[in-house]
Amino acid sequence: MRITGISTHVVGTPWRNLTYVQVHTDEGITGVGETRMLGRTDALIGYLNEAKANHILGSDPFAVEDLVKRMKYGDYGRAGEIVMSGIAVIEMACWDIKGKALGVPVWQLLGGRVTDRVKAYANGWYTTERTPEAYHKAARGVMERGYRALKIDPFGTGHFELDHEQSLYAVSLIEAVRDAIGPDAELMLEMHGRFSPATAIRLARDLAPFKPAWLEEPVPPENLKALEKVAAKVDMPVATGERIHDRIEFRELFESQAVDIIQPDVGHLGGIWETRKLAATAETHYMLVAPHNVGGPVLTAASLQVGFTTPNFKILEHFNDFADADIKKVVKGAPKVVDGYFELSHEPGLGVELDVDAAAEFPQQQARFDLWAEGWEKRDPKSGAK
Repeated sequence: MRITGISTHVVGTPWRNLTYVQVHTDEGITGVGETRMLGRTDALIGYLNEAKANHILGSDPFAVEDLVKRMKYGDYGRAGEIVMSGIAVIEMACWDIKGKALGVPVWQLLGGRVTDRVKAYANGWYTTERTPEAYHKAARGVMERGYRALKIDPFGTGHFELDHEQSLYAVSLIEAVRDAIGPDAELMLEMHGRFSPATAIRLARDLAPFKPAWLEEPVPPENLKALEKVAAKVDMPVATGERIHDRIEFRELFESQAVDIIQPDVGHLGGIWETRKLAATAETHYMLVAPHNVGGPVLTAASLQVGFTTPNFKILEHFNDFADADIKKVVKGAPKVVDGYFELSHEPGLGVELDVDAAAEFPQQQARFDLWAEGWEKRDPKSGAK
């Protein structure tokens, strides 16, 4: 079997573009992959067009390891977010092809399942008026849909520091959410890597009474020493990793023991097998895996292949029940959350199919995600809305 072509389909929303790639073969089997870019979609498409001629066409889709090696190292340059995301969409499509050709789900090809379900946590649910009352109502809605875990960034447009008034307001938002979801649900606290160590430590201590399940990206990911400083002074698990695009670059993070949970993005790290390798290394360092997942149904399905086969897999992020929920129709067989969990699928490959006609209903947009821009939230912490 050989790859004869690829086709790209961009599904647009105001804040994210989802890039779907179909990989076609000479035996009529087509696989699909997906990644989500913030402001770099055209660059990704450009890279894929070059990689198609240089590496992809004529390749054996079963030889996933070889194709990834050539795409990553074959052009001599250092692979960053664009290249690793391009590798990811092709790689997961090849796994999809292999599973379809053999009539088995991808998780079976990765060593078999270790669990029949993966816990989900909700994100995208708090795009509402930024008040305790509105957040309380929205959080209750999450629980009513069966979720038992959710994540929130309550810090408005805070950057580097957060003044006293804004800090108190953030606490009031978290208090309202915890009251809405009860003591047993998991509440993840997101900082988006935008605070100084001192500010992150202070805020974590202010919010500790509400029992966050983890503190995510408290400081920018470029400075490991700053992360170590935070981890040493907070009494809750620390998570990071969504902006690390090569599993080799996790080495110092493992050695430092500065985090408890790593969050690779399957769509940016080179795909399913690269993420599974990283998870195995994390297991040797007694760390849990909770992939970053801001993509659509195909990326969710790919992340679940890792989840069903990984002993140290904690939970999977899910946006698509709350943010841009209508785009779920572009994929047939989209994974669903039932009573807070994704259930094991026995469908061959990734278990999903792209509906090209439905995807065409959501053309690419000039998507923008900027926590600090005017219009993302109003500057008054008591009146903004996402």
